[in-house]
Amino acid sequence: MILKNDKLKKWAKRLTYSFLLVFTLLLSFYGSIYFGFWGEIPSSKKLANLKQSQATQVLDTNNHLIGKFYIYDRQSITYNDFPQHLIDALVATEDSRFYEHDGIDNTSLLRVFFKTILLSDASSGGGSTITLQLAKNLFGRKDYGFLSIVVNKLRESIVASRIENIYSKKEILTLYLNTVPFSDNTYGIESASLKFFNTKTKSLNLSQAATLVGTLKANNSYNPRLYPERSQQRRDLVIMLMKNQEYITEKEAENVIKKDIELDYQYYAPNQGLAPYFRAEIKKQLDAILQEKSYKNPEGEAYNIYHDGLKVYTTLDNNMQRYAEEAMQEHMSSIQRQFEKGYGQNAPWLKNKPAYLAAIKRLSKYQALKSQNLSDKDIEDSLNKVHETKLFSWDEPTVAQMSTLDSLEYYSKFLNAGFLCLEPKTGAIKAYVGGIDYRYFQYDHVSQSKRQVGSTFKPIVYTAALENGMNPCSYFSIKEVTYTDVNNWTPKNSSKVEDEELRYSLKYALSRSVNTISVKVLQKTGVNKVIEQAKSMGIKSEIEEVPSIALGTANLSMIELATAYTSYVNNSIPSKPVFITRIEDKNGNVIASYKDLNPIQSDEKAFSDDTRQIMLEFLKETVNNGTASRLRSSYNLSNEIAGKTGTTQDNKDGWFVGVTPKLVTVTWVGNDNQQIGFSNTRIGQGANSALPMFAKYLLKLNSNIDYKNFTQATFEKPSEKVLKVINCELTKEEGFFKQLFGSDKEENTFKKKKKKGFFSWLKKDKDSV
Repeated sequence: MILKNDKLKKWAKRLTYSFLLVFTLLLSFYGSIYFGFWGEIPSSKKLANLKQSQATQVLDTNNHLIGKFYIYDRQSITYNDFPQHLIDALVATEDSRFYEHDGIDNTSLLRVFFKTILLSDASSGGGSTITLQLAKNLFGRKDYGFLSIVVNKLRESIVASRIENIYSKKEILTLYLNTVPFSDNTYGIESASLKFFNTKTKSLNLSQAATLVGTLKANNSYNPRLYPERSQQRRDLVIMLMKNQEYITEKEAENVIKKDIELDYQYYAPNQGLAPYFRAEIKKQLDAILQEKSYKNPEGEAYNIYHDGLKVYTTLDNNMQRYAEEAMQEHMSSIQRQFEKGYGQNAPWLKNKPAYLAAIKRLSKYQALKSQNLSDKDIEDSLNKVHETKLFSWDEPTVAQMSTLDSLEYYSKFLNAGFLCLEPKTGAIKAYVGGIDYRYFQYDHVSQSKRQVGSTFKPIVYTAALENGMNPCSYFSIKEVTYTDVNNWTPKNSSKVEDEELRYSLKYALSRSVNTISVKVLQKTGVNKVIEQAKSMGIKSEIEEVPSIALGTANLSMIELATAYTSYVNNSIPSKPVFITRIEDKNGNVIASYKDLNPIQSDEKAFSDDTRQIMLEFLKETVNNGTASRLRSSYNLSNEIAGKTGTTQDNKDGWFVGVTPKLVTVTWVGNDNQQIGFSNTRIGQGANSALPMFAKYLLKLNSNIDYKNFTQATFEKPSEKVLKVINCELTKEEGFFKQLFGSDKEENTFKKKKKKGFFSWLKKDKDSV
């Protein structure tokens, strides 16, 4: 009996020592984690000053989201922005005892520990509280081999305990919902709400809230965009949990379950969504602005647009932008078909045509191969290697097996476009479309491209003429003239004139875009004076001092052209385009104000008030009866509109500038390969290739009563003086003696010669050429 007791004591002692050893080991193991031997654990001080990476938001003029810049798509809101049913759905699904525990579910932790250590079950996760999940979301997990789950769980429990000591339950829920990962690389409930339902968190309905909470279990598997049926089943489970825990009634649950999930998905990726070209331009401007010393953060460092959660307020109007993109897409899909049909089998983009062969040598891949001193045969073989390529199409994007040379031929056929609409009084950019699809064509035709502007330059010529004393009722012969001091240059009109004996007034000649008269007006005014006038109207690009600028050979950007035209409806002052109105940090503190970003513009007039009113009447005639008259006849637009069409040599570019009392809109269409133009003027003229975009855009604005301030605005009334000086016939017949003796020169020069002799005082009518 004594021996038996000794054995029991010995075993008891062994078990005690074993238990103490295990306990010591466990305590030491826990201590090693607590004191950071497995990696630093955030201190209470650090947790009290949490700084999470947040997406920078780009907002429109009405504070609606346009897009974001981010590494992690996250933006923070307050607890008051959470609807109660969102909180209830989260607690019911993820942590039903959230308000009762101190952040740690000890039963769950022990289960994970013993299953992992004793049973080597690596999948024994689960049971995490919201606070433990928050710890994981904030600081992530590391790989510790077979002990990863145990170490990470214990680290998270320590962090969770500290979080519970620092923050209230409401604050923990706020931190959690602002940082938890949702589907499609989206972090935080506000970003998820805007992305999947195009609404702010505070406006989420019960179904939407349950859908988003349901994705938290596995944000890819329950992604409502990718797997709608699976996501809906998960949403219904969330709703049932809410009903079982008496957060909602059975009737409320039934009303949600019987309806399908309705997404309103918004793409905020750089290459997708609304206004991608505008967002790219905003980023470019931000990169420059935030490097300036006056805009550094409190630590003296530059703000990071990918991490610091800035708010960038812009002038863009989301609805106007959407209308512009829709108008562009509707028109470009149609004009593309006309463009291809016009060429048929003789298209210049086909292989072995001059334009195609020249384009090969401009390929960066070709140039890289050429720099390796490879033979033409080796280069061609390399460029002919087939690979999978995603292709743009107006019908539907496709994937094809295609070589670099095949891809070049395919893409060379596409016309591209630019669209810019701004408010002349303020310079505010309201709509900005830099191309047909940013995913495939990232070159921005609004701010980067400079093309010949064709006849849209003619109003500048006429403005200079009026400013330099030309009578608005001057008359010019339409007949061709050869300028002997300009290599015998003979400007021609784009269409045949029925009666060459008619003389055209300035108003009639400009509205019908008569080339011969534009050159004559330039010749009489002076090339230098026209260039000076262009500069005073806001054009920065260099303009070559050649007579052909009368026909629009100058290469200008769309922004420059729009700026020049704003002076016709902005008291003769060109507006400076405004993109950004304010930049704030994530707490709402102003980093850069409107005045910082947009210094007060000069109030110096580019021309007189009389000239402005006269030119506006000329441009209105272009729309009412001239080259842009299809705005009235085909599109039945009754708005007050002025404008100018433009077509460049060989139909390479089509332009239209639409001027309404409170908006200036510029549209352009052409091929990026400037060797490729339209097959004929009927298709390629600005009235056909570019004007319809403006027309479709204005029709959409007209249909929205919210924009009646723009669409129902009226032009200023010309003064009595102006009405008097322009009160003349649009055309007049040549006098009998002038017809008989031929007063029109067939040759002339741009360099004016001084007249000498006894009869030099006998000059021609100064208002006729």
